Amino acid sequence: MEEEEEVGASSSSPPIAQLGYDQLLSVLRLLPPEAVLSFAATCRAFRAWASSDALWETLCRRDWGPRAAAALAERRRERGGAPPPWRRVYAEVARLGALTARRVPVRGTSPRPRASHSLNLVAGWLVLFGGGCEGGHHLDDTWVAYAGIGAGNRLPAVLNWQQLASGTPSGRFSHSCTLVGDTLVMFGGITDRGQRLNDTWIGQVISEEPQRMRISWRLLEVGPLAPPPRGAHAACCVDDKFIVIHGGVGLYGSRLGDTWLLDLSNGLQSGSWHQIGNAWPLPPPRSGHSLTWIGGTHMVLFGGRGSEFEVLNDVWLFDISDHYPKWKELKYNLSSALGEMPFPRVGHSAILALGGKVLVYGGEDSQRRRKDDFWILDTLALLQCESGSKKVTKRMWKKLTIDGQCPNYRSFHGACVDTSGCCVYIFGGMVDGLVHPAEAMGLRFDGQLYQVELVLHL
Repeated sequence: MEEEEEVGASSSSPPIAQLGYDQLLSVLRLLPPEAVLSFAATCRAFRAWASSDALWETLCRRDWGPRAAAALAERRRERGGAPPPWRRVYAEVARLGALTARRVPVRGTSPRPRASHSLNLVAGWLVLFGGGCEGGHHLDDTWVAYAGIGAGNRLPAVLNWQQLASGTPSGRFSHSCTLVGDTLVMFGGITDRGQRLNDTWIGQVISEEPQRMRISWRLLEVGPLAPPPRGAHAACCVDDKFIVIHGGVGLYGSRLGDTWLLDLSNGLQSGSWHQIGNAWPLPPPRSGHSLTWIGGTHMVLFGGRGSEFEVLNDVWLFDISDHYPKWKELKYNLSSALGEMPFPRVGHSAILALGGKVLVYGGEDSQRRRKDDFWILDTLALLQCESGSKKVTKRMWKKLTIDGQCPNYRSFHGACVDTSGCCVYIFGGMVDGLVHPAEAMGLRFDGQLYQVELVLHL
């Protein structure tokens, strides 16, 4: 009898095989792609279910966001004929290895060359503000150019810059300007007299007619508490609810290592600053680094210049999910990671591109040698490393190839990404060039706009 029971138990189907098709898809939609692929390898029936185009479209929307998925869907339609399956689209993004770039032609007047400015893409408009220019002077001008809006949008062949009214906010460089929805939030910066600022500004984009706009700026009421004045800090927006800033150059040139959160839950009518993330371990004080939101409650910090003027390439993960926000350094096994991670740098850009990849570009080392390389930091591998998984160090970083008109060597440039996460815009910065006696401190500033796109074979 016992033998008959054992035989009956072994011949019965596993519980998952007894689920209906819709029930099974609802389970698969919750799994990471690797788990879905492992499930597909178990039997022929499961392989067919796990290859469903509807399932992989859902995974793309879940992992990349609805706007990025909509842009890719439009690209698939533009190809004509039968669009590639979403599983292939997901695989293409996962193995991204190349970029293409072009210098964007401009008609009419252009912004003057500059560095340490801000560049954002908001409601279809590129918005350029401030920065430092030749002679060590700060700028207070705002320039805008219509790049278009909508999924899968392509930048016009020729760009038209328009200068808006200047003077508000006051001139500055090394400030931060972060997007909260379609609103700009600016903080801090440095004037050409060396004054550090700690004011917070809200910039509302107002479309007046097709391809014309203005920005309404106002000081944000933040109450009695604000971060100490600073510039060259790092900032990012978390889920359109908070602004987080870290570090920078404070009074008397000191490097800062504090972290502050601006709560904007009051609908941008007012805000409140408070300091967070004070529990050890903490990233060493620094400036000229990057802080990038990677989804959920996580941010990643990379590089910068330390208190002893050393240039860094450490990676820290910051999690604000509970009442005690915490930092964690992601340490490398240098013997296995050599050649698979960026060299130390400051003044680089780091934006979140399609597929949960942080795209790092440019910067300079401690000898002011500028970089022209592009790297991606895979946030999925990064989070696996954070959770204690090994054998992922080699997958965290990947150097990309680039074709076309490369932006070349530069640092302290401006960079932003479109809603699809496929197209990056880069403007200005300090670039390599011949040093002439008339050039302040031997620096040369650039005033070109570049468009860099992910190469996806769809």
